[in-house]
Amino acid sequence: MKIAVFGLGYVGCVSAACFSKAGHQVTGVDVNPLKVDIINKGKSPIVEPGLGEYIEEAVKNGNLKATTDFVETVRQTDISLICVGTPSNRNGSLNLEYIFRVAEQIGEALAGRDHYHVAVIRSTVLPGTLEKVVNIIAEKSGKKPGVDFGACSNPEFLREGTALKDFYDPPYTVIGEWDEKSGAQLARIYNMLEAPLIRTEVRVAEMVKYTNNVFHALKVAFANEIGAICKQEKVDSHKLMDIFVMDDKLNLSPYYLKPGFAFGGSCLPKDVRGLMYRAREVDADVPVISSLMRSNELHVKRALEMVFQYNKKKVGILGLSFKGGTDDLRESPMVDVVETLIGKGYDLRIYDRNVNLAKLFGANKEYINERIPHISSIMVDTAEAVLKHAEIIIIGNKSDEFAEVLQGTQPGQTVIDYVRIFKEKASIPAVYDGICW
Repeated sequence: MKIAVFGLGYVGCVSAACFSKAGHQVTGVDVNPLKVDIINKGKSPIVEPGLGEYIEEAVKNGNLKATTDFVETVRQTDISLICVGTPSNRNGSLNLEYIFRVAEQIGEALAGRDHYHVAVIRSTVLPGTLEKVVNIIAEKSGKKPGVDFGACSNPEFLREGTALKDFYDPPYTVIGEWDEKSGAQLARIYNMLEAPLIRTEVRVAEMVKYTNNVFHALKVAFANEIGAICKQEKVDSHKLMDIFVMDDKLNLSPYYLKPGFAFGGSCLPKDVRGLMYRAREVDADVPVISSLMRSNELHVKRALEMVFQYNKKKVGILGLSFKGGTDDLRESPMVDVVETLIGKGYDLRIYDRNVNLAKLFGANKEYINERIPHISSIMVDTAEAVLKHAEIIIIGNKSDEFAEVLQGTQPGQTVIDYVRIFKEKASIPAVYDGICW
């Protein structure tokens, strides 16, 4: 395939070299004639192990060249990979002027030409950027997106120093496709990779790289804060973390990484507070760890605001314990939600099969009867009783029975889901609203 690569910086050079090595005809485009000249001489304008050899080979066999002429390049290629920089502005926002300038150039090159071309953003950008790029191309070219030209988001996952290995062995290849034809054309250039190929919505793809990098930053900060506490406690933090990462069932796993409701139960809140207290005792400032309880409290507040916005007073709750399949109410965030709603005059009915059993003989009987009798008195024996009462139905934990129960809702009701009871957005009679989706 014939590929244009806009921007011969780090991502652009690596992409151009690797796709040309795979047999594609690649033309690099850059406003800097010095970079263009370096590429055309078979050299690399950046330092990256092995990249110079790739470029030298590709230039010699005719698979790679560079130019400043964007018009002819777009007209003679099938795909444009936009790899220009997105530096930060002083206020932290992204400077997208280079992205938009390339969009203008692609649009100008396509004007008056019967040539289907797919514009692909490889640069790291936030959701909504590709939509703006598509609008610019459409305006400049007079053509219709999804018909006369295509567009995709295709974030890169390259690390300096290991970029060639990362290119050929990524965790996955993500394509956010404007339409199926655009995604199919872009997917063809990745046929040589064995990594999973994910074709998804554009905004999901645009958010992937930011989610990855912020999580990596969080991991670094978390490890350093644990290390700061360990230093004061005379604990070898490296031995500790070697053990920590051995757990790939919970610690290094998809577990807990599902957006939903706040954490609760007998362990997490207690242990976070305990470690925060010890950190203060040993004068270790740990802002990431210290922010966890505050973040959790804000999420409960977010959950309550979802109820307040509807201005309806009859509320039903399905699931009171902190986790489906248990009767544990200790530090359940749903107890906080219920107590707040009662305090604000809401008329509540609550159903939780396991908590109902606990009222009779479970481990939480004393807690329920003595600590929260005001909540116990508004619990009902069936989910149907909740549905019959409620204008708003809150899903508080992921009990298996609730998905089927919700099929009995009515069009005038609203379901607020805190836990993603349905894998896909719900198709139920009631209005459906998810806390993080």
